[in-house]
Amino acid sequence: MFAVLKTGGKQYRVAEGDVLRVEKLACEAGEKVQFNDVLMIGGDEVRVGSPRVDGAAVQADVIDQIRGEKLIHFVKRRRKHGSQRTKGHRQYLTLLRVTDILASGAESSGVKAAVGAGSMPRTARDSAADAVKAAPAKARTASKAAVGKASDLADDAVAAVEEANDSTSTVTKAAVAGAAAVGAAAMVGAAVAASSSGEEVGTRPSNLMDEARDGKPDDLKKISGVGPKLESNLHEHGVFHFDQIAAWGPDEIAYMDETLSFKGRIERDGWIEQAKRFAAEQE
Repeated sequence: MFAVLKTGGKQYRVAEGDVLRVEKLACEAGEKVQFNDVLMIGGDEVRVGSPRVDGAAVQADVIDQIRGEKLIHFVKRRRKHGSQRTKGHRQYLTLLRVTDILASGAESSGVKAAVGAGSMPRTARDSAADAVKAAPAKARTASKAAVGKASDLADDAVAAVEEANDSTSTVTKAAVAGAAAVGAAAMVGAAVAASSSGEEVGTRPSNLMDEARDGKPDDLKKISGVGPKLESNLHEHGVFHFDQIAAWGPDEIAYMDETLSFKGRIERDGWIEQAKRFAAEQE
């Protein structure tokens, strides 16, 4: 028995046990998916759909998400310009093993429908991340809390879509995810607006000093990424010792990031862990 299914704009002739590569699907390795766009069923009795065969489906196990062979696109302009351009591309694919071909009863199988990754609605998490990237540097720190809330909205939206009955239309599912995306974007926008209006980000560290203890500051250049210029800048803002940096919490880090325009350097370079280690060595 064989079937002809359609996915990703292509048609595939498959039988039980076949392994095939299709355009990337919105699924994870180990999941079981069902293709409902079956155009033909062959075997003892041939059934041709118009365009699909009612009640028929093809079920498959997802082996892995892979990428195809590398393709080279080379363009050369002769004569006046003499320019040339080389681009490479590897298509995202899903590797499947066909397990069952159903001639009828596909609606009540309870198996997740195979949906192309490109046709899935953008989640709230994607919209929030794009909004943060587009925001000014000074507003990004203030947007972190909004992104966290947006992530929760995204999870709720995805859960709602996955739990929706198969009879629910694609438009309805897209509306659920779209509503969450709008809410997430609104949260990020509010955070950006708050930062742009001049509201202070984070909390000013309470351990900032007017001068170093006994007039002997620590060698802050030991911290990765700190040079003479940055060390001088830290001194101007009241930071002279490792134990000061080691005592900062998330709010203090956000404040110093904003004040010194570090753009996340403190967390990215692990200043807190380094400062704790250097402070311990001095004891």
